[in-house]
Amino acid sequence: MILTSSAFSEGGQIPKQFTCDGADISPPLSWSGIPPGAKSLVLFMDDPDAPDPAHPGMDWSHWLLYNIPPQTLSLKEGLSVRELPKGTLAGWTDWKSAQYRGPCPPVGSHRYFLRLYALDILLPELGKASKSKIEAAMQGHVLEKAELVGKYRR
Repeated sequence: MILTSSAFSEGGQIPKQFTCDGADISPPLSWSGIPPGAKSLVLFMDDPDAPDPAHPGMDWSHWLLYNIPPQTLSLKEGLSVRELPKGTLAGWTDWKSAQYRGPCPPVGSHRYFLRLYALDILLPELGKASKSKIEAAMQGHVLEKAELVGKYRR
């Protein structure tokens, strides 16, 4: 699988409009190569450099989506929870929200990992699920994974 954004390249700077310093909207994403037998997709966006890249202390989740239909090949810029593809569910991020919240590093340049997983199952409805709860439900069901990394410094 390949995960890309028309807004930034692999390892590139995430534009301000997708951060807390801008409109704080989700970036456009697209992907290809979904494996046969995929029943759902999961998308995570997190920051492993939080709170300080020199002394990271946690993996801060910015966006958690699961049960994305496998025929979905993109997510538009500025996607709200109400506009998610039919059947898609949103987890509960470290911002205590189901909505996308973009990069907002307190210090230094942080890396933001977008990871897309193809699963061989549809996950159960997990409520206000954290990243770890979704990962636990995915255990043993990942067919393939794609990754896109962007950076942001305030």
